[in-house]
Amino acid sequence: MFHEDRELITKLKSTNARFTSLFDKHNDLDEKIAEMQKGNVYNDAEVDALKREKLRLKDEIYAFLAEYKKENNL
Repeated sequence: MFHEDRELITKLKSTNARFTSLFDKHNDLDEKIAEMQKGNVYNDAEVDALKREKLRLKDEIYAFLAEYKKENNL
């Protein structure tokens, strides 16, 4: 996710609590989905809901990065 923004993500994770929260929630969901699918202990509706939430967080992270770049002329 957002490989081209690795340095900016690292910076924001160490300086912005809101960004860190979004990023950590996204990663937690990613791990939860993978574990559920790996163990085949899930129902499709539950996984779909988690995937939608993960995508919503990804969109929010992307918007956060885009706004930061715009404000800082990056």
